[in-house]
This record gives sequence, C-alpha cells and structure tokens, in this order.
Amino acid sequence: MTDQPTWELSGFGDEIDADPVVQVAVLQALGASAIEVRSAWGVNVVDLDEDQLAGLHRLLEERGQTVSAIASPIGKVSVDEPVEHEVGRLGRAIAAAHALGTTNIRIFSFYFEGRQPEDVRDDVLVRMRALADLAEREGVTLLHENEKDIYGDVPARVLDLVESVGSPALRLAWDNANYVQCGVKPFTDGWAQLAPYVDYLQVKDALAADSSVVPAGEGDGELLQTLTALRDAGYSGYASLEPHLSDFNSLGGFSGPAAFGRAGRALRTLTDQIGVTLR
Repeated sequence: MTDQPTWELSGFGDEIDADPVVQVAVLQALGASAIEVRSAWGVNVVDLDEDQLAGLHRLLEERGQTVSAIASPIGKVSVDEPVEHEVGRLGRAIAAAHALGTTNIRIFSFYFEGRQPEDVRDDVLVRMRALADLAEREGVTLLHENEKDIYGDVPARVLDLVESVGSPALRLAWDNANYVQCGVKPFTDGWAQLAPYVDYLQVKDALAADSSVVPAGEGDGELLQTLTALRDAGYSGYASLEPHLSDFNSLGGFSGPAAFGRAGRALRTLTDQIGVTLR
C-alpha cells in the first residue's frame, strides 16, 4: 500500500486578523503548518521594516509556523510605471522572503486600463523579465497569480508569460476562482497546458453567474478535478487558503476567523475525498 499524499496547508494570515498572533492561532486550529504573509499589524509585507520582519520571524518561529510564500503586491500596478518601480519593490519583497525563511514570492503581471492585451504585451514582458532576472540572482521563485484585469488573466496569456520569459525563477500560482471571474472553466480550459509550470495552489472558489467567492467545492472552479490532477501528478507542495469570504478588492481580501475556518473545512472535505492529507 502506498503512502497517502501529503500537502502543506497554509493560508493568507491577514484574511483572519491584522494581528499575526491571531493569524497563527486560527491557522494552527485548522491544522495548517504554514502561513502566507501578505501583511502583519496592518502593514503590507513590502513595507515592513527590518525590526518588524525580525519580530514576525521570531513570533512564527516560537509557534512553529513556517512561511509558504510572501504574498507581495508586485505587478499590481499599471504597466505604464517604469520598470525600476516594481524591481525596487521586488527587492523589498525579497528582503522579506529572506528574513522569513521562504523562497516563494507571489506576483502579478500589470494592469493596462483601456487598452488591449496585445498592445501592452512587450511592455509586460520587459517588466516580467527584469523581475525574473532579480529573482534568479537572489535565489527566489516568483509565483505568478492569474487574476482579472492583469495581462496574465486567462490561460493563453499566462502560458505566453511563463514561456516567453522562460526563466526557472518564474513559475505559477494557480487560482481557480480568479479564472472563473474571467469567464474561464479553470480545469477544462487551462490545466493541461499550464500544469507543467504550476508550483503552488491558492484555494478559493467562485460562482460563474455573479463572480461571488465561495468556499472550495461550492462554486464553478472545478476544484475537485484540479486537486485530483495535482494528486495524480505527485504534487507535494502548498495549498494556501485565500477565502475572500467577507470582503475583497483589488489589493486583497478578508474573511475573519469564522469564515476562514469554514473555508479550511471545505478544502479538507475535498482532500479527504481524494485521499490527500493536509498538514
């Protein structure tokens, strides 16, 4: 009999509370061994100073919680910003990654209000290549998250990004709900071509009818098919809860402890169904 596959359960701590102590307490109550850091004490991770990062690291270490990724806002700006703007901010995200003991940094691929994706493609690729170059030098991995209103919103353009940049430091964070909000059937329309580049799973679901976010398995995100395919491919990485159940906007979301717990239990129902252990 083969060992049951095991994935590391993580989650966006600031969807629970601004206080990292509360973040960790709720995550550990759900059986999560890791945390994805987007902000702490109400301060975005790229704006935390050295003392704050050191304090956060101590707090997490004392409680035995590892960091799955830095959930940075890099690339959530207009493509008209100069290349140096996001390269500079990525430097701060990398400093946070080093301080908190992770090599994973979540990023995006730029807004382009009022224009067509093909009109900004070259500018996007120049910026993504510059980010990847810095990541390669610093020994970190950029995880591009698909999201509406950025260049890498649908599978074809996400594939274009990762293949055109062609860097080992640029991989994909897969988000089923965000694809639903772009009119995509995530597994049906995107999994086959993107699976070779997926290194990280962000867990939320959504309804196609109105784009509302719901717990895993309760929407049109084809979560069960995706999780099953990951299991069958031998995935052994992170499943990071990003429920967005109470509120969300372009910069992030919030759930609160109770709704976050509901999201965690919904995911565990699906993984139990396919024989995957979360820890």
